[in-house]
Amino acid sequence: MQSQAHDVGAPSLLEALRTGTALLHVALEKRLPFFSEYLDAKGYRRLLQAYYGFYKPMEAALYDSDLIPEGFDTALRVKTPTLVSDLHALGLDKRAIDALPRCCELPILAQPAACLGALYVLEGATLGGQVLRREMAKRLDLDADNGGAFLNVYGIETGRRWKDFLEYLGHQTLDTPAKQHAVDAACSTFSCFEQWLDSQKVLL
Repeated sequence: MQSQAHDVGAPSLLEALRTGTALLHVALEKRLPFFSEYLDAKGYRRLLQAYYGFYKPMEAALYDSDLIPEGFDTALRVKTPTLVSDLHALGLDKRAIDALPRCCELPILAQPAACLGALYVLEGATLGGQVLRREMAKRLDLDADNGGAFLNVYGIETGRRWKDFLEYLGHQTLDTPAKQHAVDAACSTFSCFEQWLDSQKVLL
């Protein structure tokens, strides 16, 4: 079965993920309020609270699964602690953060390929955060010390870590059904995230 990964004309895992998630990615981006003239400091805090409500259970499900293929440095890439730091900077104490609602409708991560699909979405969002970071710095005067660290969670390492992640994906030898599992999980991650943000009333 593994040989199918090298079928002539078969898309790479990255190509399959990019193509398979493109519409969902664009649809969610259009609804995120970062560029809305109505987003103020209070709205930004509500947005980060909603992000925490998704990332906390999502990262727990991923990293506790023991299904992520070897070579992914979890400790280097976990993002929930940075969200917690931002929420503290925005005025929430530990009790308030612990009381925040959390998403229960998560993608099913039953095999390694599904984990790869979910990671693709989370790592891609981190790369995209660079544009949002600049916008929030300009409009709300946010930086890494006062609530904007999550949007720049990798700092100057962002570009290199994205490149490293793409290399990691490129080394995964998945057959055609496994690639489809990865794409399905990536799509489900986008859908679950959008539905969650919608339920928290933070989307446009």
